[in-house]
Amino acid sequence: MKIKTKALFAALLLVVSNILLSYAAFADHRASHKNVRPTASSGGSVRAMVEDQYTMTATGYAVIAVQRHTNPAQQRLMAIRAGKMDAYRSLAAQVYGQHVNSTTTLGDLIVGSDIFRARIEGVIYGAELVSIETVGDDTYAVTLSLNPRVVNDLRKLYLKYSNQFARKAS
Repeated sequence: MKIKTKALFAALLLVVSNILLSYAAFADHRASHKNVRPTASSGGSVRAMVEDQYTMTATGYAVIAVQRHTNPAQQRLMAIRAGKMDAYRSLAAQVYGQHVNSTTTLGDLIVGSDIFRARIEGVIYGAELVSIETVGDDTYAVTLSLNPRVVNDLRKLYLKYSNQFARKAS
């Protein structure tokens, strides 16, 4: 009986954590697009993914002091570049989504370990630099944007090549 209770608890914990993660991703997505309105789409979710018309923006952050260089000016340039790469990663996550892998182990109804891994993969081109701002004394925030036409091009290319790959695999 204890084994069934443990299995039930583990399944319930997994469901609740998935719901919370889904809500957090949805809330983050809505917060980053609160001032834009996508156009109405006709058709399924794949078509809707391609037809949404809004400018995507992403902000990346980097701390100046952790950049590996002795020259302070070079550290600032490296932090700007690192912030830009973080913003590109965020744009890729918005365009293509994230692959999330989660593992939770339980022992005596206590979480032993909880591991989450996220993988983002994609190509981003045509991003425009919106701003480079300092946050506090030691951090840069770099904001990039993608216009709707580029977002649609990227998604169409992704769907085209993923469909070709799926056909070759089967």
